[in-house]
Amino acid sequence: MLRAAVLIFVLLAALPVAATEAGWALLRYGGQVILINHAHSPGGNEPANFDIENCATQRNLSSEGEQQARRMGALFFARAAPVQQVLSSGYCRARDTADLAFDTDVEIFTPLNPPSPDPELQDAQLEELRERINTYSGAGNLIMITHTQTIEAVAGVRPRDAEAVILSRSDDEIGVAARINFN
Repeated sequence: MLRAAVLIFVLLAALPVAATEAGWALLRYGGQVILINHAHSPGGNEPANFDIENCATQRNLSSEGEQQARRMGALFFARAAPVQQVLSSGYCRARDTADLAFDTDVEIFTPLNPPSPDPELQDAQLEELRERINTYSGAGNLIMITHTQTIEAVAGVRPRDAEAVILSRSDDEIGVAARINFN
């Protein structure tokens, strides 16, 4: 009985490693679209005086978040995962994650912002994001730094801080091919 419990524990502990390795295998060949939840930023809501143009009025990366972002970039480089383009939400914590992780120009793509509370605006925002995901055909990987709510709305999964969700795309369906946790 104890042996069976130990075997089950070992197998379950190995699952995230296998899932991560499968993700890296996909990224190594390029052509993938990856949604990445921004690195750690303390808190849950924006301050009352939130201004998207002013980082001092937003939740920002903690020192842990800065380390996560740097580790993310180092792993992409070490694993030889080609990066073709990096898109980011306009929020400072997403932009900072992108800047710290990837040594390339980062393009702000507003559909990566958290979904609008207005249902019509949210539908248009998510439709524009899905269109960009489904039409991507580059040789390298398309990195999209975004937020938990956006990843949930597009891929149906709740990511951790600094977690990558590699998307599967077929016709108009978007799913999850693999995940990589940078913690």
